[in-house]
Amino acid sequence: MVPACAVIIADAVILGRCVLLWRLDFCRTGAGVTRNKLILIIFMLGLAACDGPRPNPNAARVNAIATEFVDGYYKQFPEEVYEVGYPGAPLDRFGDHSLERLAAWGDQVDGWAAALEKIDLDSLTGTPSAITYAFARDRLQALIDRRVCRMELWNVSPTWTGWQSLIIATLTVQPVETQEQRDAAIRRAADIPRFLGTEVSNLRRGQIQGYLAPSGNVAAVIEQISTLIDTEIGDSPFSSPAARADDESFASQYRAIVESKVIPALIAYRDYLANDYVGRDIVGVGVNPDGDACYVASVRYWSSLAMSPEDIHRAGLSEMARIQSEMLEIARESFGTDDLKALLEQLRTQTRYTFASEQALLDYVSSAVGRAEIAVHDWFGNVPDAKLVILPSPAYKKSSGSGFYSAGLADGSRPGTYEVGTYDPQGISQAGQEATAFHESWPGHHLQISIALFNDALHPIQRYMHISGMSEGWALYAERLADEMGIYSDDVARIGMLSNEAYRAARLVVDPGMHVMGWTRQQAIDYMLENTAESLSAISAQVDRYAAVPGQATSYLLGSLEIQRLRRVAEEALGENFDIREFHDRVLADGSVALPMLRRNIAAWIATTPVR
Repeated sequence: MVPACAVIIADAVILGRCVLLWRLDFCRTGAGVTRNKLILIIFMLGLAACDGPRPNPNAARVNAIATEFVDGYYKQFPEEVYEVGYPGAPLDRFGDHSLERLAAWGDQVDGWAAALEKIDLDSLTGTPSAITYAFARDRLQALIDRRVCRMELWNVSPTWTGWQSLIIATLTVQPVETQEQRDAAIRRAADIPRFLGTEVSNLRRGQIQGYLAPSGNVAAVIEQISTLIDTEIGDSPFSSPAARADDESFASQYRAIVESKVIPALIAYRDYLANDYVGRDIVGVGVNPDGDACYVASVRYWSSLAMSPEDIHRAGLSEMARIQSEMLEIARESFGTDDLKALLEQLRTQTRYTFASEQALLDYVSSAVGRAEIAVHDWFGNVPDAKLVILPSPAYKKSSGSGFYSAGLADGSRPGTYEVGTYDPQGISQAGQEATAFHESWPGHHLQISIALFNDALHPIQRYMHISGMSEGWALYAERLADEMGIYSDDVARIGMLSNEAYRAARLVVDPGMHVMGWTRQQAIDYMLENTAESLSAISAQVDRYAAVPGQATSYLLGSLEIQRLRRVAEEALGENFDIREFHDRVLADGSVALPMLRRNIAAWIATTPVR
């Protein structure tokens, strides 16, 4: 006979109703079970039922480590926060890049990596923490491997990795609404001389140890800093907080710091580069100590893929041939020519294909962005209500690139920003401008980053850290997707899309070519001129960018090719059950993950997609 209390136990365990335990007094004990033992058994079962599923201690540990890592990263490098809007980062200073502090930071990174290594990955199966674990492990290991580059010893960069770009972009979004925020802005401006002094100290150490920046980049940075020095204080991008604050006392105090402290620090840095620093004539990082290892680690850091320079170079040549074939087809059908090289020259030089003014360029870009914002709803299930503003790039960056996106804030108080390079509009071809707009806005970076940013269910490491292979790969995929969406205005824009893709294929050729295969800067420029519609000035700036940031340029096409491949796999596996909206939502669901993580994600989606 089953004791009556067995029913009570079942009630307590299955229903989780602790109040049922009061019926203990009515239980009849079975053979060999004392009443006290029975009370203990039922009490323990009841507690388990009340508590529900036991928390996974390994998942909690992973989440804690990942939180420490992402929070520690943006405390160590607060000048990078402007691009992602990470909350809680310091607002009153810039990062401490002294060699002593960077060594301590390295110890922290090693500690987090070691702590994750001890966690049983199998125990995380099926939990969101498994994704957080994989993301954190990937980024920590990538940071460890890339130390071989010693970037802090030779970072003279005319592109977004240069301190001048990071500091100014940070000050552009520095909050100044409250007195506390304005006080923090004063302290941050006053911290700039300390920051630049550390940069000079690190470069001096690099000179001694043989870590040098390319001389072309040094010249470009000297020109940028000179422009900043010569700009009137009121118009200087360093004075952005003063210009935005409705507080004349603060504005006056802030501008005084720029004039008395920041400008002299800029002059000292510029004069050091001009008078004491001798860059390397060879453009590639391969001539720096451990340069070849640096390049391999950098490719892995930026793309999340392990590929040899030779394989990357060959992939670029192969992709260039494919893209050229597509471009030639449009050239024949829409422009009546087989001479693709001559057509590209016309697209970059003839006034009917360029812009009459900066405003004409901005209007052209804004029109493309508006079409994309409407069309994305037919191709994505998850489209956040995310505002975007389009602005011209500041004057000091007039020759540093064609476009740049930075995210807004998760609470919507600051919109995403797309900076458009408007320097010399008469020399900017229409070809490629729409593709770049789709890359930076909808359905590219703005959509991708906003989906992660607005998703409170994601761990902060996935919302605020990005892996270039995924983020840039997606944005390049978005350029192609825009053609499927039917939002290119004409065949000039469509051949511009292909020219942009050829641009990324050319990067696979010239980036390893420069860094480890002995190519000169001029060889890289000539190759890109022959195969894309970009202007000489734009290409020259891009080549300098590749020299400053080894490996990053490869992440675009490598990532896009992987996303395209995964889509083909899903289409073939699911057939009529394939839904493009579900595929896109799944690709973007976990943030900017490593590409091997994306492969596992899509494989799991394919395996669990029901047949309709």
